[in-house]
Amino acid sequence: MIDPLLLCLAMFVVTCGLLLAGFPVAFTLAGGGLAFAGLGHLLGAFDIALLTAVPQRLFATMTNDILVAVPLFVFMGVMLEKSRIAEDLLDNMGRLFGRFPGGLGISVCIVGALLAASTGIVGATVVTMGLLALPTMLRRGYNVPLAAGTIAASGTLGQIIPPSIVLIILGEQLSVAYRNAQLEQGIFAPDTISVNDLFAGAMIPGLLLVGLYICYIMFVAWRRPGDVPPVPDMEKSDLPVRAQMGQLLLALAAPLLLIIAVLGSILAGLASPAEASSVGAVGAIFLAGYRADQQRRRGVFMAVLALGGLLLLAQIFDLRLQRDQIATVDLVAIFAALVLSVVALAGLAQAILRVYFQSTDKDASVLVAVMRSAMKISSMIFMILIGASIFSLVFRGFGGDLWVESFLIALPGGVMTAMFVVMAVMFVMGFFLDFLEIVFIVVPIVAPILLQMEMPGGGLMSPVWLGVMMAVNLQTSFLTPPFGFALFYLRGVAPANVRTSEIYRGVMPFVLIQLSLLFVLWHLPEISTWLPSILYGP
Repeated sequence: MIDPLLLCLAMFVVTCGLLLAGFPVAFTLAGGGLAFAGLGHLLGAFDIALLTAVPQRLFATMTNDILVAVPLFVFMGVMLEKSRIAEDLLDNMGRLFGRFPGGLGISVCIVGALLAASTGIVGATVVTMGLLALPTMLRRGYNVPLAAGTIAASGTLGQIIPPSIVLIILGEQLSVAYRNAQLEQGIFAPDTISVNDLFAGAMIPGLLLVGLYICYIMFVAWRRPGDVPPVPDMEKSDLPVRAQMGQLLLALAAPLLLIIAVLGSILAGLASPAEASSVGAVGAIFLAGYRADQQRRRGVFMAVLALGGLLLLAQIFDLRLQRDQIATVDLVAIFAALVLSVVALAGLAQAILRVYFQSTDKDASVLVAVMRSAMKISSMIFMILIGASIFSLVFRGFGGDLWVESFLIALPGGVMTAMFVVMAVMFVMGFFLDFLEIVFIVVPIVAPILLQMEMPGGGLMSPVWLGVMMAVNLQTSFLTPPFGFALFYLRGVAPANVRTSEIYRGVMPFVLIQLSLLFVLWHLPEISTWLPSILYGP
């Protein structure tokens, strides 16, 4: 009988090799796991009966309420990409801040943060800003590596700033890991960690990262102003600063309202991520329809006001029910709610028709293009999740989780050394693998072990801190050569005179900034745990 550990290690190495060779992630994970399960059964090292748990795992994945938010957030992000909101933001911010050295780069960082909080999709943000901002920055005399690095790094803010697809998936994985860790400790009424907790925990680190990016650009403007020159024609603008501020506020209004509606409802506990994602998807349709027709906007505008009126009526009913302690029937309020619902539905239908008849650059319907893109991205995510579930089941069947646990526990220095090793492994894997692959392969294996280990000051590791640390670490995977996806996205849309080596050099300072944020979070975990404790209690 062969040692199961050898087959476990061989499965891990072969799977990583196939991924590096370019094989599809989902089929590599599922196929590699099943192939080694069959090989292990033939060699007497694997109990094939364990595979009977696969249907149950797949059913649990498909009925997971948290994952319902993924396709809706993807739809929202793709719709906002097609509605060209980023174009308005960059144009107006460039006009206001471009007169200062580094102002255009700072504008890119701010717009990247706003798009991250609106869409949560890295690829869409990098491509959009690469098409819009990079030619302008180069034409204005910006240093090529700095301009490329600023756009690539700002585009990856969707990884850490909620609502993020990465945080949703990571939160779902950590929720399962945290429950398993408590069950292993004999706690049969375990506490839970929700995606809301992870969203709240990532807010301050995400904003801090934006601030660090801006500080770096300001430092470059101070030390090397020739690399980030002001925009000359902005200084001669005929519009006064007050008028430019008005234009900027109008451009900011739409994404800010969407951010408040989606992220605010999640953090305030008024809606679950799935409910908030549906609000975001409808809001993105309204924004796209509003922008599609510059002349006839009244219907969409009235529909948004009607939705606000419905929310106000709902709050009034809740207050009356709490005060009277009985169910009351108010015919006037019911009639008003019906009228507002009809207005909102009519406005939504009008927005959908406008988006449907609006054409993309390839003469295809915007709505059809958005739905196809959202379907492809969502299908890819769920197929990877299914493949990773099969892979982790086979990995545990070989006893790989027990070996990893014994290895981490035996490390000198305890939990902090184990945490450092895990972070280092994830960082190195980020050079070669996508963040989804790392989340689905590494987190289910190491998170239950780390969450059972005692911290130096007493108590167990915070799952929110662990999740935020992993999210910031995984963000570097988008920027680290040779397989950083943000680098590929930017390379695909950058002008031909921008060399790949210049893009690589440009992202290096931003990778160091991300690692410095990891260092700060390591020593000050309260940065990630303070807001969740305030909003949801300890």
